[in-house]
Amino acid sequence: MDPRTPCLIGIAQRTIREQPGPEPLALWEEVAREAAADARLPVERLDSIQIVYTDSWQYDSPVGRLAERLGAAPRHRAYSKVSGTAPHLLIGAAAAGIAAGEFDSALVAGAEALATRRAYRLAGEHVPWSHPAHPKPPYGWERPPHPAELAHGLFLPVHTYAIMETARRAALGMSIEEEMRDRARMMAPMTEVAAANPYAWRRTARTVEELVSGDRFVGWPYTRNSVAVLEVDQAAAVVLASTRLADRLGVPAEQRVYLRGWAYGEDTWEVAARPALGASQAIPRVAEAAFERAGLELSDMDAIDLYSCFAIALRQACDAIGLDPLERRGLTVTGGLPYAGGPASDYVLHSTATMAGLLRAQSGHGLVTGVGMHLTKHTYAVWSSEPGGRLGDAAPVFVAKGVPIVGAYEGLAVVAGYTVAHGRDGSAEKGVLVVDLPGGGRAHAVVERSELLSDAECRELVGEEVRLTTDGTANVATW
Repeated sequence: MDPRTPCLIGIAQRTIREQPGPEPLALWEEVAREAAADARLPVERLDSIQIVYTDSWQYDSPVGRLAERLGAAPRHRAYSKVSGTAPHLLIGAAAAGIAAGEFDSALVAGAEALATRRAYRLAGEHVPWSHPAHPKPPYGWERPPHPAELAHGLFLPVHTYAIMETARRAALGMSIEEEMRDRARMMAPMTEVAAANPYAWRRTARTVEELVSGDRFVGWPYTRNSVAVLEVDQAAAVVLASTRLADRLGVPAEQRVYLRGWAYGEDTWEVAARPALGASQAIPRVAEAAFERAGLELSDMDAIDLYSCFAIALRQACDAIGLDPLERRGLTVTGGLPYAGGPASDYVLHSTATMAGLLRAQSGHGLVTGVGMHLTKHTYAVWSSEPGGRLGDAAPVFVAKGVPIVGAYEGLAVVAGYTVAHGRDGSAEKGVLVVDLPGGGRAHAVVERSELLSDAECRELVGEEVRLTTDGTANVATW
């Protein structure tokens, strides 16, 4: 084996349930030290420190502050943008740097303390955390929402993902009730996995019936108990090293987990631009590339963790790679983002650490996937207790081309997908539609009348003709 072959040799996870808890910097340090100790590597010897973007607090120098606390002087440093795929991109960069001989060891860490932020906010207190950035930098997304999305208030994932869900439901000819029950059957086993996971945020197993009827709507047809739980205090870290360094450190062979192959690709950044609103063009290409690089197939996977922020993310993945959502291996090793926890951009570090621990214990192969933005960005990574394959890189294996989006529109259109936004009191506030236009292309529209919101939740609106009026910026739909 090439002595530069990268392997994952250290893992750590933390979940803080008592609030207020530590700030992200303290959590980074905790998991960094624990993962390095697991790897038998003194933290001051880390060659690379990479951190996943934290929503909780903007530090003046995130990597620099962590390096200072660890007593390390890494020659490679990185701080990611906002994305559920960010951990994969950092891990891939770490593995590539090690394989190229640029460095011998790398830490990838992430932490969120959003539950603690909420606790301070509810107490009417300011967050007393260290080293704030001055001035506060812009939010770390790679691309802001499309102007037409902003004009219609469509930027929260709980609404964009719900729109794709209704489009898929209609395309399959499922009723509203069938979709909800099918979703509950898919997600109930995930709650059982979370109940057995000591790091999970919600550790209560739920029945299908409880998931169908047990909570309020947030972005219809999604209920609060079936979407990612964002306000958590969680942290995770992994340490990668060259085989040469792992040998010098005395890391046992059974503790080493190998990235056999990974791939990245993109659907359109705007949901309305998707040629098929409820399906992904990118996922099958990304999965195919990752498995080809790994020299393995889906049937070879002993464990699977699909990114699960919303049900449509699971369903699009299963549709694309031919996976039965109820098959014996399950869809998650952690319990998924709605139950194990959805710490902003950081979840894939938790699923990777959990997968690595599982492969250490039982050997074999595992698939971990990531999703970024509005089901736009996709990463598939194949991990194994056995070396082999070829890494791959962050160059997209596929980039989808979208249909045009029209801003202001007046006239008849056909509903392609929709949602109804609900407030914290459970009441319906407004509807948001994506519509097909007679001359081609798509547009957005809001629904304001309460009787129409009730109607939209009682029957299938996809495929219905609606009338749009506009003020030149936003469109309003009636029928």
